[in-house]
Amino acid sequence: MDALTLLTTRRSNKKLSAPAPNKTQLEKMFQAALRTPDHGKLSPYHFVVIENEGLDKLEQLLKEAVVEFNLGEERLKKAENLAHRAPMVIAVIAKINPDIAKVPTWEQLVTAGCAAYGIQLVAHAQGFDNVWITGKWVSGSALRQALGCREQDEIVALLMLGTATEKVERECRQESMEEFVSYL
Repeated sequence: MDALTLLTTRRSNKKLSAPAPNKTQLEKMFQAALRTPDHGKLSPYHFVVIENEGLDKLEQLLKEAVVEFNLGEERLKKAENLAHRAPMVIAVIAKINPDIAKVPTWEQLVTAGCAAYGIQLVAHAQGFDNVWITGKWVSGSALRQALGCREQDEIVALLMLGTATEKVERECRQESMEEFVSYL
């Protein structure tokens, strides 16, 4: 797949099943993530692969976050299903260093976000579908602890990866580029 096709055909898909990427395919995803723009060469990210029994742990951690933030019964049900929506989840953590004045926190967060997108693109290039999940629960104390977050770190993504059970056919947005682009 050429780069232009890759960039213009990636879509989020929540209907995923096995197989998930294997170790070699994961390695390629992480290699792409490490090539993200990174002012100061800080590598302000960490990735945690969650699969098999780890998905049961993730379910429990998400449920604990629902209780911690009093998100209600509906979100509790969603937490039960969310962790098992895909055969693999990659948590992307922004490892923030607030002591580096020339690279502010927001820039380190953006770098971690770009790394997450790099993973998504390489997953797509290898034939896997994926979706980027966030929400209040990524701030859950137990989840943050399980993923090795320090106080200043942020979980920027739970990337769900697998093989599409249904292909998502969405047209590209047809909005006028004038809504998004201007020239100085």
